[in-house]
Amino acid sequence: MKRVISILTCLCLLMTTGCSRQETIRFGAAVGGMYYPFANAFTELASKDETGINWKVKSTAGSAANLRLLSDNYIELGIAQADLIEDAYYGKGTFHSGKYRGYKAVASLYPEACQIVVRKDSDITSLDDLEGKNVSVGEEESGTERNATQILEMCGLPDNLVNTKNLDYTDAADQLAEKKIDAFFCTAGICTTVIEELTKECDIRLLEIPESCRQKLKKAYSFYDDYVIPAGTYSGQTEDIQTISVQSVLLASSTLSEKTVQKLTASLFKHIKDIQYSISINLQLTPQEAVKGITIPFHPGAETYYKLEGVELPEVES
Repeated sequence: MKRVISILTCLCLLMTTGCSRQETIRFGAAVGGMYYPFANAFTELASKDETGINWKVKSTAGSAANLRLLSDNYIELGIAQADLIEDAYYGKGTFHSGKYRGYKAVASLYPEACQIVVRKDSDITSLDDLEGKNVSVGEEESGTERNATQILEMCGLPDNLVNTKNLDYTDAADQLAEKKIDAFFCTAGICTTVIEELTKECDIRLLEIPESCRQKLKKAYSFYDDYVIPAGTYSGQTEDIQTISVQSVLLASSTLSEKTVQKLTASLFKHIKDIQYSISINLQLTPQEAVKGITIPFHPGAETYYKLEGVELPEVES
């Protein structure tokens, strides 16, 4: 009798839930930059299109962490810098010890500016002034750390001339406000929340990367582009800041089906303006622009979407 009641109870529950199983998709994103706000905005909008998905936004350490988490099947979606993606997928540079796979590209999203922040009341007005100073270069093995190291070296400031620390953006901002460090690097889409919040604690200054240094970086690393942080991006910022940027890319786990990723790619472009409005990011993205600069294979679902849109995909090494 108990068994019959148990079976009937289960049947009632199935009828109540519509006999459907939700697919869980975990979106890995770092807090402090634009990854986390983007992930929250995208999942909220995509959930309206696809009601059969149980979305979970997971806090991570950033690009390098997302690549490892995707490779190990701990997340299904993630954003990472284009330079680190290429290294991880093909086992180069930071990931020279082995290839990290198990994911494919969905879309190139937005440029991430290399931002160097100091207190306005400090005597630091150029990169040269960072010599002998305490500088946060981002979390260990993060995209920011990689960018900061390359920038400092190209500007004639190797590790032995700068006291570098590995802090996340939030800790770096807090320590700068408290004068425990002198500067911090942040590679993220503008306007970066943690930097704008810092302006409420103290006046800040953004350092420019000199043209000579930018030229060296672009010549040595193909993924860098010139970038201007417009005046007024942050409170108290009265001048344009010349720097460099690297592209951010949305990645999907190979465990996700072609059908699911095709729908998610369609949702991305359907809600581009909504995402831009909700997180105040310059996301002027079209399917044609979204395939540029990607050097790893696209997920089959994204491929299907782009082909239906008549977009030619770049040839990449498999």
